[in-house]
Amino acid sequence: MTDDTPSSTSTAARPSRRRREKTLIWHFLAALLLPILTLMAKYVTIDGHKLPRHGAFILAPNHYSEIDPVIVGRFVWGLGRVPRFLAKASVFKNPVVGAILRASGQIPVDRDGGGRSAEPLKAAKQLVDNELAVIIYPEGTLTRDPDLWPMRGKSGAVRMALTAGVPIIPAAHWGTQQVMARYSKKISFFPRKRIVCKIGDPVDLSDLMGRPIDQAVLAEGTARVMDAIAALLGDLRGEEPPAERWDPVKNNQKETGRFE
Repeated sequence: MTDDTPSSTSTAARPSRRRREKTLIWHFLAALLLPILTLMAKYVTIDGHKLPRHGAFILAPNHYSEIDPVIVGRFVWGLGRVPRFLAKASVFKNPVVGAILRASGQIPVDRDGGGRSAEPLKAAKQLVDNELAVIIYPEGTLTRDPDLWPMRGKSGAVRMALTAGVPIIPAAHWGTQQVMARYSKKISFFPRKRIVCKIGDPVDLSDLMGRPIDQAVLAEGTARVMDAIAALLGDLRGEEPPAERWDPVKNNQKETGRFE
């Protein structure tokens, strides 16, 4: 368990990659957000060495708070990489927010098309080809599980990993719900919280590589990813995760939007 500030040695070893990733807009965002994030929480990383310091990868974290992308981005930045997300296309319609998202390389996903349009995957693959980090929430939305365990996943992250031939790294964070509860719009700054993130080993998809990317392959790979995330969260919570992932359809819940 360590602080997540990268060492000077690792920083010096990758100057060319840092020039590509940590652009002016990212330094601006860091200067703007890091003091605020530090004020509201202490960030502890477990097994941060498992996050690739070089090359392309997909990070697959759990998702249970609207502020998750900011928190996960903070952890990734602290480990020396720049976070890029697949984000709702509707968010890009805001002139100011959309401009920032585009300038920082975030990728719009059209939910109306089921998130299956070729353009988001094509754009994300370009980032992968440039040896950058792409963060995808496999659940696609905030978990519906009443106890905040990861629910059934969607196939986008695994599809991209298999298509691009890059590792998919599971991660889990806990404590974020104390800063912003699920579906809440209020941020709690005091008392200062403690948020822990645990990075897992790459999910083994080697037996699925080279096979036709059909529904069976995607379902198997996605189940492995969600099990890995749940196991990491179980470690953080000191609890045994449910043996079966929560399924919104079986529980008469909508796939998107608030359900409570």
